[in-house]
Amino acid sequence: MSDTNEAARERLYHVNGSLVTPDEATVSVDDRGFRYGDGAFETLRAYGGTIFEAEAHFDRLERTCSTLGLDHGLTREDLSSRITETLAANDLEDAYVRLSITRGVQPGKLTPQPTVEPTVVIWVKPLARGGLEGTPVWEGPATLQTVKTRRIPDAALPAGAKTHNYLNGILARKELHDADEALVRDLDGYVAEGATSNVFFVDDAGLHTPTLEGSVLPGITREAVLELAGEASIPVHEGWYEPEDVRKADEVFLTNTTWELRPVERVDGLECEAPGPVTALLSRLFAERVERQCYRE
Repeated sequence: MSDTNEAARERLYHVNGSLVTPDEATVSVDDRGFRYGDGAFETLRAYGGTIFEAEAHFDRLERTCSTLGLDHGLTREDLSSRITETLAANDLEDAYVRLSITRGVQPGKLTPQPTVEPTVVIWVKPLARGGLEGTPVWEGPATLQTVKTRRIPDAALPAGAKTHNYLNGILARKELHDADEALVRDLDGYVAEGATSNVFFVDDAGLHTPTLEGSVLPGITREAVLELAGEASIPVHEGWYEPEDVRKADEVFLTNTTWELRPVERVDGLECEAPGPVTALLSRLFAERVERQCYRE
């Protein structure tokens, strides 16, 4: 058996309050998360056994569940303890963590019922150490490609809701040719985000990122970067941008919980500095924040 298969066989999952083996980690085919994508999730990252920006992640999870009208009845303390238990059971301190909550099993009708018996699943996998002694989980700078698939408008599916319906991002990624991430626009042609990331770029005016007034997911790492840029006196602009603004930028980088800050070396075939000085500075400041919050304390 390969090392990969052995690791998968030995991994323990947290399903509805219990630690179970992969063979036991099952969800009903009648679960609304499977049938309709009717569920919320968060991707978190553990550094040294501590979840980075945990409160921000739980705040967003609560907002998503509120949008869905999914009253799962679990406190963040209970969810946090389940995450801790899952990490410990898998002997992991530096890890990728995914927490999913669906509306559970209900009669096969589109309209959800008010009474919810949620399905709660937590799974983890190892990631490299972060902070000042860490190494990136990505292999080199990213390449970015503008795609035809557009971001679902906020009026149709609230952009701030992190749900199990990820078809929009899947279709965007399917368009890629020799690129790592999709540059997704809204219906008016303005840059929204990547398929699974927020987009930043740097020019003579400072640091830019698409505004949350558009169809943009409020990323946890995005918010941390904006805070760090403000503390470093880097001019920050949140606005409406076209792909050409990103193509002609001096520096471009992507953010999400797993990648942290990932520099971009090409946008639609055009080269940019990767990492440039602003990206390098913000990456270092981010690593220092991780170190303070998760390792030194």
